[in-house]
Amino acid sequence: MVGSSEYTPPDTPLDVLHDDAQLLVVNKPAGLLSVPGKGEHLADCLLSRLQLAFPDTLLVHRLDRDTSGVMVFALTPHAQRHLGLQFEKRYTRKTYVARLDGELEPKTGTVDLPLIVDWENRPRQKVCHETGRSAQTDWRVLRHEGGTTRVRLMPKTGRSHQLRVHMLALGHPILGDPLYATGAAADHSRMYLHSEELRLKHPDGGASMKFRAPAEF
Repeated sequence: MVGSSEYTPPDTPLDVLHDDAQLLVVNKPAGLLSVPGKGEHLADCLLSRLQLAFPDTLLVHRLDRDTSGVMVFALTPHAQRHLGLQFEKRYTRKTYVARLDGELEPKTGTVDLPLIVDWENRPRQKVCHETGRSAQTDWRVLRHEGGTTRVRLMPKTGRSHQLRVHMLALGHPILGDPLYATGAAADHSRMYLHSEELRLKHPDGGASMKFRAPAEF
């Protein structure tokens, strides 16, 4: 089961999908932090691994430790500012694939529930209509598989744990989620959430680009 207090990141080679003078796109493995955590035992992360091979690597956005998939990094301060603004202004388009506990109905829909950190249970987040920040997620069912659902998720916003909490709110937590799944739904070798596709504009010239990595589940 994932999500224990011990951090044992996977010892896998870098999976570089694209690199040029401005940006670097990689397929992050599940179980690896995007950035260093607090303490020497949490120092190993995707950013530090990339900086060994590409010393100029700069952070643009993050994926949760237990989420795999497409991430973009900048290789110049200009690219970092440009890409960061695209995420902030919601110009990027992100698509995820997940496997959920139970059979989600209907085939398509949108979750529109505001989110805020659950201070007494950090790092958990929760739905809060009084003080939460606006958060929207579109979903499309791909198929049902023996009491589970394979689903494509298209977040319109980028709140912390958004997809995980929104699926929980629908009554269908992501399989293997160490924070939000319980019982048999939590008892999996990894969390079944993968950043499948990222669309953005190149910092040098503004050309539209699409990066994709298929899920391993």
